[in-house]
Amino acid sequence: MNGLKVAVVGATGAVGQVCLGILEARAFPAASIRVCASERSWGKKLRVNGQELTVEEATPELLGEVDLVFIAAGSDTSRELAPIAAERGAMVIDKSSAFRMDPAVPLVVPEVNAGDLDGHRGIVSTPNCSTTPLVMALKPLDEVNRVTRVTVATYQAVSGTGAAAQEELRVQSGQVLGGDSVQPDVYPHQIAFNVLPHVEDFLDSGYTTEEMKMVFETRKIMHRPDLPVSATCVRVPVMVSHSEAVHLELEHPMSAEEVSEVLGKAPGVKLLDAPSSKAYPMPIDVAGQDPVYIGRVRRDQSHPKGIVMWLVLDNLRKGAALNAVQIAEEMLSRELLPREGSA
Repeated sequence: MNGLKVAVVGATGAVGQVCLGILEARAFPAASIRVCASERSWGKKLRVNGQELTVEEATPELLGEVDLVFIAAGSDTSRELAPIAAERGAMVIDKSSAFRMDPAVPLVVPEVNAGDLDGHRGIVSTPNCSTTPLVMALKPLDEVNRVTRVTVATYQAVSGTGAAAQEELRVQSGQVLGGDSVQPDVYPHQIAFNVLPHVEDFLDSGYTTEEMKMVFETRKIMHRPDLPVSATCVRVPVMVSHSEAVHLELEHPMSAEEVSEVLGKAPGVKLLDAPSSKAYPMPIDVAGQDPVYIGRVRRDQSHPKGIVMWLVLDNLRKGAALNAVQIAEEMLSRELLPREGSA
């Protein structure tokens, strides 16, 4: 095989741009790359692998001419285009929430449940950017000492909402520092110098859709349908990188040193845990990095079998684009790409 014919849908967005950069940096075996986006971007030029590519419409004809489609757009776009691409023989790796809880669609973090790829039917989903670091920390522990309960609070960067939210934070920060009034647009309240305990839409239960994504996706990825998980998701005035405070309970007591030893050997995880020298993961340092960083690992003083830790990841990389590319790489290694009958 001389390489795959690849299409990136949502190529002009934040995740799409990072995806293109990662494909280039990791020398992904692409014979060609087509870049697609919404109508307002058609005809624009993007430079990829030293070539100038023209942004195109993701037509059924185009989707039928490629082997692999990365979709980094909204759920509506995914619901429309993913089935078309799959029916025409392309393999679809989708970043949206459209198919995550579909029993027929694998929801994959390669370091955690790569084996689920073997059962794909042409579409694979990548999880929410707040679910990914959580399962990467939980899975290695669950394999040696069963996790019995999880409580997590997230501190999510505005880039998780998109480029408009990043610009709103920039503009509002200047307005506040200049003593001017602030008019929220992307968010319901001022985000500069503030935190919003509100990510996505509220449900009748009082939880948000983002919080319930973390519950259901964690259970699916870990093959633990009854795992008790409770989440509180918070938007913070940070450009890039999501952070999480995780409290978990284990089947048997475990020291912080034992937990750190397990996590230190886990793929895709990097420990940064020396509080006495003020070394711990922070969003500003993790932005642009690939691993999930873990620090402040300690025993939970309120529970004999409890552990507390702090996680940080770049939400645009491992939280989105990198995970999608790693799925494609894993599928290549399992000889699942290209699909039979694909372009």
